[in-house]
Order: sequence, then C-alpha cells, then structure tokens
Amino acid sequence: MLRTMSPKEQQGVALGFIVKEQQDAAAATTTTASSGTTPRVQSLKLHVSNYVGKEGDPLLRWLVEVDTAIAARRIFEDPSKVATYAEFKEELRQAFEPPKNEFRSRAEFLDQQQGKHDVHAYAQRARYLVSNIVINPMDEATKVVTFMKSLGDGPVKTYLFREYPSTLEAAITLAMQEEFSLRQAKLHVNVPRMARPVMCSEIRNCMSWQVLCS
Repeated sequence: MLRTMSPKEQQGVALGFIVKEQQDAAAATTTTASSGTTPRVQSLKLHVSNYVGKEGDPLLRWLVEVDTAIAARRIFEDPSKVATYAEFKEELRQAFEPPKNEFRSRAEFLDQQQGKHDVHAYAQRARYLVSNIVINPMDEATKVVTFMKSLGDGPVKTYLFREYPSTLEAAITLAMQEEFSLRQAKLHVNVPRMARPVMCSEIRNCMSWQVLCS
C-alpha cells in the first residue's frame, strides 16, 4: 500500500503510526498509576509455633513471632476496618497474659546466678528471660553486664571481663567457647599415657639373664 503513495504521504502515515504508539504507551502508564498497582514482591513464609497458654509460655514472645511472620508474608491491615491487629493483640494480652509477666522476667534476669549450672544452661535461661521482655526491652549494656556479673567466679568470667563483648549474644558465644576450650584442655591433661612397648631385644636379654641366674 505504501508503494502506491508519494514520499510525502508515506511520511504522514509513518508519523501517524509513531504518534499512535506514543499515545497508547501514555494511556497504559496512566491506567497503571491510577489503579495503584505495583509489581508483586516475593513474600516469605515463616513457621509460627502454636500458643497453648501453658504456664511459663509467654504470650508476648509468641506475638513477636506472629508479627515477624506477617511482615515476611507482606500482609498489611485494611485501613478501612475499625478493629486493628494492634487492638486484637492488646485484647488477647489482657485476656491470657499472666499479670506482670514481663516484670517478673526482668526481675529474674537481673537476679539470676549461674550457680551449679554449666554455661550453656545458664545462657539458655538468660536468653529465655530476655525474650519475654518485649514492651520495654533492656539495653544491650545492661544485659551484658548482668550476664557477666552473674557468672560463677573462674576463668570464663575473667576472660569475658577482659574481652568485654558489646552484645549479649557475643558474650554468650565467648563464654561457651572459653568453657569448651577449658574442658578440652582438661581432657588432654587427664589422658593416661600408654605403656612403652617392650622391644624384642629387651625380652631376649631378660631371658638370658634368667638362664645365667639359674
């Protein structure tokens, strides 16, 4: 069809085609902007443990797990609804959370002592108590100093005060590593030495001596 047109007519058709493409692209952009659609973002599914309400099972720590899972799945609240997830959590906390549970966990953490427990058991208890303090969490310096002061006197405590870690997790890691090294060194010292094997020449000399004595 373009072959039968003059050069001027061909230029007009080409220009019209380009203008139409630009208009279609602009219309598509406007539609996307007005609809508010955004590219789909990959979400992550996290496992959340069940809350059964047993004694010693803190509700606030479970709610933190739920919050993390919701954020990972990119689930957002509908602002048009009256009831919010925050209100639901507060009602759930008032109904099932033991009274002053966070206060008790804070007091127990600040007052705990290693005692006869090994470093691993003591550290796990410290982690558990800290995880219960959600509404008004302690700063890292307080957690580190409390953990170090509550250790039993010995090389592990001395080593931590020499290193002075900046976070509770760093303090726990260093304490466990030092305790493991001490145990390995103790095992190495207590390993009994194997008896020196008797050589054949020694056996022959012993037998010859017995013959001479007889």
